[in-house]
Amino acid sequence: MLTQISLGNNCLQLRCNYMEKDLTRLVGGRSWNQETTAWEYPLRSEVLQELARVFPGAKVDKQVRLALARQVEMEELAKITKLQDWKDAQPLEQLHLNTKPFAHQIAGYNMGITLPAIGLLFEQGCGKTLTAIAIMGTRFARGEIGRVLIVAPASVVPVWPKEFTLHADFPHKCRALEGPVKKRIEQLQEAVSIGDSPGPSKLASDQVDPQTLTVVVINYEATWRMEDALINWNPDMIICDESQRIKTPGARQSKCLHKIGRIAKYRLVLTGTPVTQGPLDFYSQYKFLDPSIFGKSFYSFKSKYAIMGGYENREVIGYNNLPDLIKKAHSIAFRVRKEDALDLPEFTDQELYCELEPKAKRIYSQLAKESVAELENDKLLTAANVLAKLLRLSQLTGGYLGDGEGDVHPVSKVKMKLLEETLSDLLEAGKKVVIFARFVPEMKAIRKLLDKKKVQYSFIAGEVKQQLRGEEVRRFQEEKECRVFVAQIQTAGLGITLTAADTAIFYSLDYSFANYDQCRARIHRIGQQNKCTYIHLIARDTVDEKVLKALKAKKSVAEEIVDRWKEYLN
Repeated sequence: MLTQISLGNNCLQLRCNYMEKDLTRLVGGRSWNQETTAWEYPLRSEVLQELARVFPGAKVDKQVRLALARQVEMEELAKITKLQDWKDAQPLEQLHLNTKPFAHQIAGYNMGITLPAIGLLFEQGCGKTLTAIAIMGTRFARGEIGRVLIVAPASVVPVWPKEFTLHADFPHKCRALEGPVKKRIEQLQEAVSIGDSPGPSKLASDQVDPQTLTVVVINYEATWRMEDALINWNPDMIICDESQRIKTPGARQSKCLHKIGRIAKYRLVLTGTPVTQGPLDFYSQYKFLDPSIFGKSFYSFKSKYAIMGGYENREVIGYNNLPDLIKKAHSIAFRVRKEDALDLPEFTDQELYCELEPKAKRIYSQLAKESVAELENDKLLTAANVLAKLLRLSQLTGGYLGDGEGDVHPVSKVKMKLLEETLSDLLEAGKKVVIFARFVPEMKAIRKLLDKKKVQYSFIAGEVKQQLRGEEVRRFQEEKECRVFVAQIQTAGLGITLTAADTAIFYSLDYSFANYDQCRARIHRIGQQNKCTYIHLIARDTVDEKVLKALKAKKSVAEEIVDRWKEYLN
């Protein structure tokens, strides 16, 4: 049998005599494909050179050299684009956006429309969502894509349709798939009728056919449960938002996205924290993004880059060849940090959503209806009695509800779970974090969570004596091991400096803009060296959304709810 090297699905395929199979081990990154009966290797020029050295008589198909030449050309162009001064960045093509992007977003966009697969490694708050939408808009206008699948954490799924409405200046329909798996599959099938062709066709007049880009958004946990339906939907582009969620190669959602990723011509990963445990975190994300970078075998990848030791030689005790790993990873990635993006505003707001459980929804609906009936029968409608009714709804969205007799009952876990996920990502990225909350039961639950995770923290609430509060602040500001500051909105909004953190999470909010504004100023003040990010945890379709909207508009919430209280309660 003649030894032959041919082009596979984004890989090099080697077919050789059985007697030569041991030689295949001499080239890193190999994996066996039972369907094609061939050894597969990363589609890289250096790998082809190694194969030619080990198998000197091998015949190399012309398509292999053409594919590698195109790959080198695109990566060189992307490299030039990436290294250009951001201040001078100009879009390579027309931007189909309603929003003017910052210079670093234009630079990321330019690289994103050059490469078929790219990692936008934007630190939180640097605007990777807008950049991704710009890339989609250009590829849609070119006629390259008609269907896009976006996979995101559950808390981020509802954000994408809003971001499209805000930023996209091209025909689109963005739908978040929700509910039981069966219902999501039905929603996905309904989307098939829109955007049946791969993308908009060019007319004779060179005008773009007014066709709609179809975008569906699902959470990571749903992917493997509806894998076949997603494959049959046949997306042209797949985006993994917060792609560190697939950093574990053996996890179900990781393996599912590795498989689905093969059918899409264009792929994006969006994350500010691609590495949280160590350099090996790159492998699984890049296996989805572009398996030609690190290959399809985690064993081969680990053998090249990790030093094993410990019990039965199973523990990673060090790393090898890191310059090579870094060079390969960044060949198709665009990294932005807040301190590098000098064009960013001084702070960024972010909203993360959760969905109340069915039982909690029923309780919320019942409370809202009872409050509306009671308020409509009042002769005098004042801010005080409206606030009293809304208080219980706010308590419920945080997960805890008083029974009117002094006892507090847990009614929902979703927001606390969202806090845990968000906080884990930030701590793994090396951040210090401030958490603001309104109600005492929430504060207790947050502290219990931190104790369970063995995270050191400082704490200020009404129960903490004044003479002890200075030491709590000092510990957070000066001690490296103290990672989190838990603060009650009404108590810790004035007179303290928490600039050791550049990120604050609002677990819950009260109705005072003064309190909200003062809490934000704890990290955004003299002494802060970084851009600040404020993360708001929101229970969807609840009073949380209404309160935040009013606070953002810097309105007097008391006036807002006296005049428009039905919007809050319905």
